Amino acid sequence: MKTSTVVHRLPITKARVNLGQVVRRVHVNKEYFILEKDGIPIVGIMGAEELEDYLELRDPKVREHIRKSHKDFLAGRHRPAEDLLAELKQPQVKKRTGTRP
Repeated sequence: MKTSTVVHRLPITKARVNLGQVVRRVHVNKEYFILEKDGIPIVGIMGAEELEDYLELRDPKVREHIRKSHKDFLAGRHRPAEDLLAELKQPQVKKRTGTRP
């Protein structure tokens, strides 16, 4: 299934009057809005989760982790998701710490 990105341009004054509808379309339909003032793009509106993902990707540590993970994947160091899920479902064995009396 191919998804298309829908980006709308809207004057800030019109967005202000229709803010509830704009926010609903962003949240429900995953649409984007670019708000303009006098025809000049000023700000963009996107869903909060996507914004958080974007901000995380700007973090150099996160980008490096993604780069290393991709390199591992290309080198064949990966396993099927089913194996990981099966491992996660297994009961955890607690490790004992300390000494016995």
